[in-house]
Amino acid sequence: MRTRLATILAAILVLASCASPREDVHHVEWRAWLDSPGGELPFGLELHEAGTDLEAFLLNGTERIPVSSVERDGATLKLGIEQYDSRIDATFGAGGRGLDGRWEKTGVGGALNGLDFHAVAGHLPRFERSVEPDPEALAAVNGRWAVDFEHSDAPAVGIFETKADGTVQGTFLTTTGDYRYLAGVVDANRLRLSCFDGAHAFLFDAQLRDDGTLAGDFWSRDSWHERWTARKDPAAALPDAFELTRWVGGKELGELVFPDFDGRERSLADPEFSGRARIIVIFGSWCPNCGDATRFLVELDEKYRERGLSILGLGFELTGDFDRDAEQLRVYAKHHGVQYPLLVGGTRDREEASRAFPVIDEIRSYPTTVFLHGDGRMRAVHQGYAGPATGEANRELRARFETLVQELLAEAGAAP
Repeated sequence: MRTRLATILAAILVLASCASPREDVHHVEWRAWLDSPGGELPFGLELHEAGTDLEAFLLNGTERIPVSSVERDGATLKLGIEQYDSRIDATFGAGGRGLDGRWEKTGVGGALNGLDFHAVAGHLPRFERSVEPDPEALAAVNGRWAVDFEHSDAPAVGIFETKADGTVQGTFLTTTGDYRYLAGVVDANRLRLSCFDGAHAFLFDAQLRDDGTLAGDFWSRDSWHERWTARKDPAAALPDAFELTRWVGGKELGELVFPDFDGRERSLADPEFSGRARIIVIFGSWCPNCGDATRFLVELDEKYRERGLSILGLGFELTGDFDRDAEQLRVYAKHHGVQYPLLVGGTRDREEASRAFPVIDEIRSYPTTVFLHGDGRMRAVHQGYAGPATGEANRELRARFETLVQELLAEAGAAP
């Protein structure tokens, strides 16, 4: 009898251990990471109960990104970062304190690429330190840096802010955009930074050398690796992004035609797109810098639409499948609350995009923002976007964009 009872109890314990755990959703904080070729690429993850549903957030420094779709089926968790056509599929381990799976993102031509994903529950450091924080090393890293990426001739600027606990936040500014919210640690003379926002998967690992310079490696997903160096320079700056891309004209706006989401050909001179002042933004839904710019354009649209501002987006997408790309742009517009019209520009290939929009010399960056008078004359072209992670650079750029809009409206005779 005792043997039979012991057998029954053992079976119950086995079944309990295999059952779908419920306590995991109470683990609000998780340390998550992707298996990058450069090692663990960590980021923060939050999971919350919301009634019978789950909510999830991706954490990088001060940024907290809501995950648009969260599904749980037993021990399986699906996180959809739908605005970037990106997803994580994972399985809870025993006790619900671990997750293992894979992150995948739709890429060029519709191909899937990604990295293996893991997470453990608990308030854990992004990167482990080997020694206690060194105030001298923290002071040495803190500040502004002139940066040289091995495979780029263009200048870059690093901005790093260190804290007494050894953590660091920052970003890199480039002539095509910024690297958004990076977070990490200074450990002795080693600097490590990472970012995962559903589209970007960045890992930086560098050494602070005896001469005060930084030298290290940069990995983006599993498809890019390069060396980088930096020297501290409080005056490090980029060229004016309003001076990098030129308007060449040669065609009237009415000659530039793109399909709407239903496949109807629309001329940029259509009355629906007219206004006292105009902005045409060349972007991609796959591009986080474009998302930063879109959020600000939504603000400008809400503030100045009634005064005569017209904004139009041309989306250059990844797959080349019109229906798939149009649907992805619909998802992107809903996510960002876009009320201004969007058209399908074509694919993200810069040469193809430049041929599709030949009135500027070259599309070098997503986004590229064109400011026009109401009659279609060009006022300014801006390349890239310095997003909120850049701090003062973002505030200055927002002010310049808004000043341009105000000037165009005033020149058109708009009411104050």
